[in-house]
Amino acid sequence: MGNEQFGNTLFNVKELEALSIPSKTILLEEGKVADKIYLIRKGCLRLFFYNEGKDITFQFFFEGDFVASFDSLYKGTPSLFSLESIEPSEVLSIKKEDFYKKIESNPSLRLLYEEKIIERFSFYQHLFLSRIKNTPQQRYEELLKEYPNIIQRVPQHYIASYLGITPVSLSRIRNRR
Repeated sequence: MGNEQFGNTLFNVKELEALSIPSKTILLEEGKVADKIYLIRKGCLRLFFYNEGKDITFQFFFEGDFVASFDSLYKGTPSLFSLESIEPSEVLSIKKEDFYKKIESNPSLRLLYEEKIIERFSFYQHLFLSRIKNTPQQRYEELLKEYPNIIQRVPQHYIASYLGITPVSLSRIRNRR
């Protein structure tokens, strides 16, 4: 079952809130406790944090992705990052309490949630290893392989931040291709 269909069939309308959000909208602020999970119907979101005054992007999310600060949501602790829309987006949101009640009573939803958590863990493990062993050029190639349309949808400075390089370095890499 696809995520979109899944969201529409397993939740009551009253549990889900459909949101139309403009670009550059903060859905979760670093340091706040997460209380919602989002399903992206249309658009692009990013997770980022500040390090020594610099905005560091570390993950992008697109149509069909579930996104939340899962650690904050689960533990009730302040989020280590912010969640922001990069482009105008349509999302469905569900409050933490409603979501956890639903996964307790619905094995299919619980299984999907577990799969998404495992996918996220796998992504972070891959990202960690990539940062240690790959060059920025290799990381850029991996990003394009994973998200072929990212260049058209995401500003270069976010991509450069994600790769751990400057926008000037990203321009050089792109010119070498």
